[in-house]
Amino acid sequence: MMKCPVCGEDCVQYAHELLDTLDTVFSPCPACTPRMLDKQMPPPADLGIMEACTCEKRFIDNVFLEIYTLMVQEGLLNRGSPLREAGIPLVHPGFAMNQPPYLPRNSLLLLSRHVDKKTAEQLMREVPELRGVVKCGEFTPGAVDVDLVTPPRNYELLAGCDVRADIFYTQHSPVVLYKQQSLTHIEFPRGYDPKIVSVSVQLRHAMPRVFVDASSGVGTLGILGAISGVRHVILNDAWYAAAYWSAYNVEVNREHLLVEPVRFLKEYRELQEHPVMEEPLKVAEAEGAQKIEVYQGDYRRLGAVIPKEKPLLTVIDLFRKSDPEANRRILQEWRERVGGEAFIP
Repeated sequence: MMKCPVCGEDCVQYAHELLDTLDTVFSPCPACTPRMLDKQMPPPADLGIMEACTCEKRFIDNVFLEIYTLMVQEGLLNRGSPLREAGIPLVHPGFAMNQPPYLPRNSLLLLSRHVDKKTAEQLMREVPELRGVVKCGEFTPGAVDVDLVTPPRNYELLAGCDVRADIFYTQHSPVVLYKQQSLTHIEFPRGYDPKIVSVSVQLRHAMPRVFVDASSGVGTLGILGAISGVRHVILNDAWYAAAYWSAYNVEVNREHLLVEPVRFLKEYRELQEHPVMEEPLKVAEAEGAQKIEVYQGDYRRLGAVIPKEKPLLTVIDLFRKSDPEANRRILQEWRERVGGEAFIP
């Protein structure tokens, strides 16, 4: 177990520990009973709350019905609201599934626009499947502006803990990625990830000595580079939560890497004091047969800490990349300042 930097409890695990649970974590026992509900409609008023099975799991729709009912009772939803208005359910761990999950205790994070702190705390007391309740909004949390002009915004953790993991599959091994969900955007695994495929192809083609994930988020593509065997990997993000969880996830997945334990140079709460950085600040590092460094800073200033070794490959995974001309300009500027091959997946 690893200590959670948000709640301090043992709610995070190393990759193999979490992966070992996947076959059964959301599977029903023979006595489990599903009850499918239409999320686009209000549930029938006379529909009772189903208790957990003897295996202590409940079908996700039954859990959500209890959440919805309590929010109606507290006046946060109208009785005619569709079930989906209660919020967004995010399971822990998140991975591509063939059927809806049966939820054990402490496996569901609720993101809702309607919830308040009092009701969030009540939900945590009465719904054992919940691990946390977050007040969300009609925006994406974190630093999503490539020019760092627009101030970042966060969702609000109202009760419990909002740290959860997603699992993405690569040709080498699964990557387990923890994050504090109120501070990072939702990126739920769907089984096939075009970005992972794109980066894998580029890594095989370039065979770099140095791989840079210049806008790393919580570390998906940088860790993919390290798992692929690149000897020197640099991860960077201007947003403090992304940089920290990138480093944290290197440690979570370290069994698949050729490094000793990650050395954290900055604690989570220290980074909160400067949530967006321009000049690169080293957050963590790990050394061994590989070298992995994690920075917080504006990717446009990262060239100062990138070694001159070649071949160099850089992925710039921008949050918004729908403007082809802007993308072309970004790549051209990077190649002129830093050199090597660069691409936007």
